[in-house]
Amino acid sequence: MSMEYAERRIKEALRQAGGNVTRARQQIIAWTYEDAKLLHALAKPHLNGIVAYHVERVVSGRSEAANAPAPDTPQIAEEEEFGIEILKAVASTNAAIFGQEGHGGQAKRGRASKQHIDAIRQMASKSKPVKK
Repeated sequence: MSMEYAERRIKEALRQAGGNVTRARQQIIAWTYEDAKLLHALAKPHLNGIVAYHVERVVSGRSEAANAPAPDTPQIAEEEEFGIEILKAVASTNAAIFGQEGHGGQAKRGRASKQHIDAIRQMASKSKPVKK
């Protein structure tokens, strides 16, 4: 019953948002603050994993480390600086491409020199054709 309820509410949100998935998601999240039945229906398939994660977090002591106050504020400045760097990269026309960050940008292909072409032709002439 709870999955049917969740699906019905999702369809209602999509209808209200005119098919816009992002706005429908936002509407569903807003509804979950007031509708515990909807929240439970949406979270039920994931509840075991969520609870297991948090129990393990408390047992391992990571929750205490996460709740400890930050040692200094320069870390916040670094995070803000990192965010600014991301925004600059998004707006930049010469942004690094994933996997090619160290190359400094895409260079246009130049023409092969005559010496290079001659070397390739020489290698090709020495290779023997494969017989079938």
